[in-house]
Amino acid sequence: MMQQYMKTKEEYKDCILFYRLGDFYEMFFDDALVASKELDITLTGKNCGLEERAPMCGVPFHAVDGYLNRLVSKGYKVAICEQMEDPATAKGIVKREVVRIATPGTNLDMQALDETKNNYIMCVVYMEDRFGLSVADVTTGDYFVTEINTEEKLFDEIYKLMPSELICNEAFFMSGMNIEDLKNRLGITIYSLDPWYFDDAICQDTLKEHFKVGSLTGLGLADYDCGIIASGALLIYLKETQKTSLSHMSRLIPYAAGKYMLLDSSTRRNLELCETLREKQKRGSLLWVLDKTKTAMGARNLRKYIEQPLVQKYDIEKRLDALNELLDNAISREEIREYLSPIYDLERLVSKITYQSANPRDMIAFESSLSMLPHIKYILSEMTSPLLKELYEDLDTLEDLCTLIKDAIQEDPPLAMKEGGIIRDGYNPEVDKLRSAKSDGKDWLAKLESDEREKTGIKNLKIKYNKVFGYYLEVTNSFKDLVPDYYTRKQTLANAERYIIPELKELEDTILGAEDKLYSLEYELYSDIRSRVAKDVVRVQKTAKVIAQIDTLASLALVAEQNNYVRPKINEKGVIDIKDGRHPVVEKMIPNDMFISNDTYLNDKKDRIAIITGPNMAGKSTYMRQTALIVLMAQIGSFVPASKADIGLVDRIFTRVGASDDLASGQSTFMVEMTEVANILRNATSKSLLILDEIGRGTSTFDGLSIAWAVIEHISNSKLLGAKTLFATHYHELTELEGKIDNVNNYCIAVKENGDDIIFLRKIVKGGADKSYGIQVAKLAGVPESVTDRAKEIVEELVQTDITSRIKDIAVLGAPKPKAKKYDDVDLAQMSLFDTVKDDDVLKELKELDLGNLTPIEALNTLYQLQNKLKNRW
Repeated sequence: MMQQYMKTKEEYKDCILFYRLGDFYEMFFDDALVASKELDITLTGKNCGLEERAPMCGVPFHAVDGYLNRLVSKGYKVAICEQMEDPATAKGIVKREVVRIATPGTNLDMQALDETKNNYIMCVVYMEDRFGLSVADVTTGDYFVTEINTEEKLFDEIYKLMPSELICNEAFFMSGMNIEDLKNRLGITIYSLDPWYFDDAICQDTLKEHFKVGSLTGLGLADYDCGIIASGALLIYLKETQKTSLSHMSRLIPYAAGKYMLLDSSTRRNLELCETLREKQKRGSLLWVLDKTKTAMGARNLRKYIEQPLVQKYDIEKRLDALNELLDNAISREEIREYLSPIYDLERLVSKITYQSANPRDMIAFESSLSMLPHIKYILSEMTSPLLKELYEDLDTLEDLCTLIKDAIQEDPPLAMKEGGIIRDGYNPEVDKLRSAKSDGKDWLAKLESDEREKTGIKNLKIKYNKVFGYYLEVTNSFKDLVPDYYTRKQTLANAERYIIPELKELEDTILGAEDKLYSLEYELYSDIRSRVAKDVVRVQKTAKVIAQIDTLASLALVAEQNNYVRPKINEKGVIDIKDGRHPVVEKMIPNDMFISNDTYLNDKKDRIAIITGPNMAGKSTYMRQTALIVLMAQIGSFVPASKADIGLVDRIFTRVGASDDLASGQSTFMVEMTEVANILRNATSKSLLILDEIGRGTSTFDGLSIAWAVIEHISNSKLLGAKTLFATHYHELTELEGKIDNVNNYCIAVKENGDDIIFLRKIVKGGADKSYGIQVAKLAGVPESVTDRAKEIVEELVQTDITSRIKDIAVLGAPKPKAKKYDDVDLAQMSLFDTVKDDDVLKELKELDLGNLTPIEALNTLYQLQNKLKNRW
């Protein structure tokens, strides 16, 4: 037996081998040492012909899933080696084979997986100038392929899909990319495979054979040379580990990264799309607000909506039309949601069915789910919007499969597949006959027992059964003298004797034979039913995708109704016009509808860049993020939190928010900030939306101000970038750019002063803030009074050293540059020599105003600016 073990282990060196011995899976040698530590189970030993006992540990076969999940979640591969023969009938050593290899990306246990997200396994192939990328979820049958031309885009895809396992060629492993970061920060298990997996011819042949095609052109892979290798290598790996045909992976879907809005990892993190920034929890994310789905399939689909916003107006409008109809037909929508509620995870159930691991209760869950489909289809028949009509046409109610399972399988079957009680009465005549023999056998035994009592006069004679002796007659010692000669003794006990007679032996053969035949026949019929359902896997998967879409749309419609969202208009003119916009998450966290709404207006002309000033805690970051989220929500086809919204399509959203360092990779806060800025400036386009918060704050004042200034100039220049931008800053000097650059405008957060205290009004108004209120915010935060009082004294001194007048002399990009001035080593006394605004200048401006041609709002803004100049503060 140990020789058989060692031979099997040799084939699966990189796996922990779960070796079936009776009712346990045993592990030996190094596997036992690792497993006992990781699973916290007792380490023992076994004599196996060596000088020392082999380390050994084991887990019960009926509880293997829990132990398996713990090992897999820690990144181990586990090979399951099963007994392929019945030990009772096998001659010699029982034949054993590895039936499956469980890895982080191929875990099939639905209890261990998050039903709201896919469990992806990814294959990356690195070649000279591009990456082939293929990703699959073996629990749902999803299978995708694409090609990417830069390292940054590859990492964006990895962050988007968050695979639990990544396999790659040696070139990717040795390319110098930060593999350890993917392992440690994201918790991805990474393996490099042998070169033969990535042989072009083998990969092509594997794909052709699996999809039964003569050419890969028919699969839409003509332009995916590198992608073919990635998807072929992934399929080979899955077939090797799963030991099945993978028939549920029925489609390989090529996709182009440009089909959806591309969101990099910083943007996903900063906007808290699917999890919060700090706690990594769903609560507090956009997904938390929008997810009212009833099914696991709908929850996964909604997550995809959020992670992959659309960029085509037609596709967005189709979703919006469907939402509009579901909003207008609230009763029908709620009926649909009622019918969705009992539907189990069809995608993962049908995968279990194709794997032949689905038990009878899984089949009943599958049947009860299918029984809801005709009701949903009937309600959809009344809908008129294009997308809902398409879903109605595509929804296969699968009534034939539902009827098959309902007619064949008991309503409340056992979990076990080989112990009977599965097949319904009336489905199969032979089952009914054997079941009758099994049940009537009890009556036959009772009659025989009664007859023998009468014949012999033994009043307490009983017919009993055990697995060793079968059926027997038991007589206590007090009646032993009455036992007739035709009783054959089988066993003597302390207070009784056990006997057998020909009639009882005959009944035993009939009853036990019927039971064995019944259990065997029921399992055979159950396996046949399961196989018949598995043949229709494509139909089931298509229906599951339809149900997922219906569930997602119904969820978005309900959220829109409950939260007073409005349908956004979608334009291709580059205009973002939001009235009374609200942050979808923050407003849910604030009680009693106290969230202050704000307007946003950006375009590709004079309103391209908004510089936003104001104190900390006033709401600048919330305002900017809510704008980004409203745009993103509109492009996933959702209604948005506003009174009115006209959203110009954007190809990407970039965010640079907050300060953080990356000590693990040796990057300071400022280095992280500049890396993110570099990524934005290199990859953004004129159709992108940029959210930039406190650029340049991680270095000295002059350096930081200079960088922030130069970044705004670069973004504003349509020849260099020309992207719509919200730019929050504490550098009030940057408000000078309004007027110098014609597409830059100043905004600030309104604040009300009350002595030394401040009240945040949370309202965005035109114009620049005149100070940061940092000392007041420090006071609110609980900084000792002695510190804040001293800070006030220092700020009064520093006010006298205002450098903003010198800022006015700095030319913008493209204009003649003034002679450079060196500010190094300038002390505070020298800085006080810088020019300040004179009262006479303000009077001159006031005299020259043409009051007759000023609108009231222009007059107010002008008055506000003149007052600020007199105060000589920024």
